[in-house]
Amino acid sequence: MNYIEGLLLVLHVGVAVAICGFVLLQHGKGADMGAAFGSGSSGSVFGSAGSSNFLSHSTAILAAVFFLTSIGLTWYAATQGTGGGSIERSVLDRNLPVTAPGAPSAPAGGTTPAPATDGSKAGEVPK
Repeated sequence: MNYIEGLLLVLHVGVAVAICGFVLLQHGKGADMGAAFGSGSSGSVFGSAGSSNFLSHSTAILAAVFFLTSIGLTWYAATQGTGGGSIERSVLDRNLPVTAPGAPSAPAGGTTPAPATDGSKAGEVPK
């Protein structure tokens, strides 16, 4: 793994965990009604109105950093290809042998089996 890729990956995962934490700390819009009557202001760390602004802005900044690290990892994977990093190529990009649907696969020896000569009609094609 390259140094830049590792740094982006660690930053990406760290920001994702931080976003989860900040979203769980926020309260919903229904909690504002309880705070209006005095019951919710004592339980808030940042006061009754300050917490929503601080947590909303922090979450927005973390979301922007998360998107930038996502774009950075995508760009890095596109430019580096399969240079041995942790980002693998897609299954669709790999060179796999293509066979027609319903066609029998070739045997391991690379030769085709001989037609049946015991008098059966196994080698004939129905019309």
